[in-house]
Amino acid sequence: MDFLQTVKIALRALRTNKMRSFLTMLGIIIGIAAVIAMMAVGSGASYVISQQIASIGSNIILVIPGSTTSGGLRTGSGGVQTLTSDDARAIMTDCPSVAYASGTVRTSGQIVSGNMNWSSVIMGGTPEMFEIREWPVVNGRSISQEDENSASKVCLLGQTVAENLFGSADPVGSIIRIKKIPFTVIGVLERKGQSPQGQDQDDTLFVPLRTAQRNLVRSQRSGIVGAILVKAKSEEVIDKAESEIQSLLNQRHRITNSKEPDFTTRNLSEILAVAEKSAKAMSLLLGSVASISLIVGGIGIMNIMLVSVTERTREIGIRMAIGAKKNDILLQFMTEAVLLTMLGGLIGIALGTGGATIVSRLLGWPTMISIQSITVAFVFSAAVGIFFGFYPARKAAGLNPIDALRYE
Repeated sequence: MDFLQTVKIALRALRTNKMRSFLTMLGIIIGIAAVIAMMAVGSGASYVISQQIASIGSNIILVIPGSTTSGGLRTGSGGVQTLTSDDARAIMTDCPSVAYASGTVRTSGQIVSGNMNWSSVIMGGTPEMFEIREWPVVNGRSISQEDENSASKVCLLGQTVAENLFGSADPVGSIIRIKKIPFTVIGVLERKGQSPQGQDQDDTLFVPLRTAQRNLVRSQRSGIVGAILVKAKSEEVIDKAESEIQSLLNQRHRITNSKEPDFTTRNLSEILAVAEKSAKAMSLLLGSVASISLIVGGIGIMNIMLVSVTERTREIGIRMAIGAKKNDILLQFMTEAVLLTMLGGLIGIALGTGGATIVSRLLGWPTMISIQSITVAFVFSAAVGIFFGFYPARKAAGLNPIDALRYE
């Protein structure tokens, strides 16, 4: 018996008991749909996190003030201002593995433009900060070294700030007031979106570092910065760059072996990589949980096929009596099992794809349906049919023809 004839017989047998065939496929349908939908949600979450990670910038090291001890009392991390603009310049010039470094200060305040106002984060930084963050200007120009040297009262707007103050109008050249001080808008930055912590990165306004230090941030010491952003020359030398920064600052701050450093370095690439791995692990977990229903569906197929073998014992005996071999019987029942799971897989793929799309549109959750996940789900459904269909098929093929003909 050729394979095509076996498929026709298998399809005829499935059509004979349509309701039972559908109920048998139901476990596979639900399993495949759940796997595809869950993988789509997990992949969408991973993609969003990877985009947020990319928006921060690559090969970034953050230097922040550390804890200090005074009179037996230890302050928390960042409790004392210990970093300066000179430290940032020294890091960029004296650390061979560093590409850029920028001191930064951060505050917040009310920003006024005409009869519109908006409260936002205000960041001060040098021109290198935008190279570190890989944050280009889409309208106007960026902060220049001349702006920094002269402490010019100019600013760059994030997209959220620009939209809330100016709507669709071009803000470049406009005068706004930051903490009642007039500033000229020189550009608008490219949209960045949310950070991995869920903060709107576009709800930020940038001014030259020296301008912020003189006009917007009050400090007891001149040149104090809240943190230093550093960009290593490549991912391969980021650990070396971190070591160079620590060595340089220890020397500049006169930190000895017996003295606790008054600064802390953090490798953002490592922190963000952990977040990305967590998202991928969650995606895998969702897929694994959904796969359990496939196993349950496979067990259901095995049970129904065993019932089918019992019901069709006489038919099997007749086929053997007229010349069918054991392999023919084995192939027939295996074909029925695989057809059940593959048909269920196709329906499940359609339902899973549709479900993921509906979830994305109704709830606003990001979903990504990949050809790879669909292919894996389809192949897995066929494998379930082969695995769980083998025992019933083998039992059918092992029947004694005489006993099968006598079966009532």
